[in-house]
Amino acid sequence: MKKLFCFLSEHRYFYRLLLLVPVLVWFRILEHSLTPVYMTQTALDRQIPFLPVFVVPYLLWFAYIAYGVLYTGIHSKEDFCRLLVFLGGGMTVANLMFGLFPNAQGLRPEITAGDSFSLLVKFIYDTDTPTNVCPSVHVINALAVDAALRHSDAFAKKRFGRAASLIFTALVCLSTVFIKQHAVLDVFCGFAVAALFYIPLYVLPARRSDAGNSPGRGGTEMPLRRSKYSGKFPNEP
Repeated sequence: MKKLFCFLSEHRYFYRLLLLVPVLVWFRILEHSLTPVYMTQTALDRQIPFLPVFVVPYLLWFAYIAYGVLYTGIHSKEDFCRLLVFLGGGMTVANLMFGLFPNAQGLRPEITAGDSFSLLVKFIYDTDTPTNVCPSVHVINALAVDAALRHSDAFAKKRFGRAASLIFTALVCLSTVFIKQHAVLDVFCGFAVAALFYIPLYVLPARRSDAGNSPGRGGTEMPLRRSKYSGKFPNEP
């Protein structure tokens, strides 16, 4: 406990995680109070097989989110804060969409098998309703952590780190449809919401940085070279 307090005293910005609590409470309230009006499944979803093994990346998502928050928080306050904005903002937009367009999906099959993967899927079905599914929060938050890790200077030093993060994020997105927890539309809307935050948090700052470092815009100018024949600069008379 003493080590935890020492850590928090050195990384006080971790307390900002408390800002996510109202968003999570809001989600729970919507989960148990809204009556679905719109169904998100399409004919395409009926063609996607039910693969219980994908419950593994679906559940590991929780550890992945925690890892991303802790890793960025330990190595970079800036990376941590950007991730916090991405997570909190993405879930806030999702909650707004749930309120404006109460939705659900009816894709869940009856679980009759007794293998471990099927039982885990059944546990998810029993503890999580198939409502408020579009956009997928699983998708939004997985993309948020992957973006934070791929733009982390510290994480870039990990061999195959970025590739592993990207592959796992892809598996999480696939898992949502293969265990019939989400429809394809939910996943695409999750990508759209993630783009609303990825572009201003990562793409635009990178472009501004590149523009600021380009010649003639306050960056480093290319040195002039003297002509090897005349000994003068090319623009000298």
